[in-house]
Amino acid sequence: MADVLHVTDASFEADVLNSDVPVLLDFWAPWCGPCRMIGPILEDLAKEYGDKVKIVKMNIDDNQGTPTQFGVRGIPTLLLFKEGKVLATQVGVVPKTQLASFVNQAL
Repeated sequence: MADVLHVTDASFEADVLNSDVPVLLDFWAPWCGPCRMIGPILEDLAKEYGDKVKIVKMNIDDNQGTPTQFGVRGIPTLLLFKEGKVLATQVGVVPKTQLASFVNQAL
């Protein structure tokens, strides 16, 4: 998978929890400046990691159940999932190298 996938509350279980590869989930909103800054970084990582990691985004304005379930208070909030469980959390914009290290925890 070379593209960032958009998930919803309805597709969360299938796309994230039941994924056979680690998943980086970005909780974001279109009005959030830092979220827009991290977007291109996530797209680059999606291309670099290919099928080894699934990178997905969830718009918190359109999907409020999942962010509430995971206690998301600020965005961007990135959750790293492996085998359906949260492995790590990162809040805010970080450089690409730091984000790559974050993702590598799951590999």
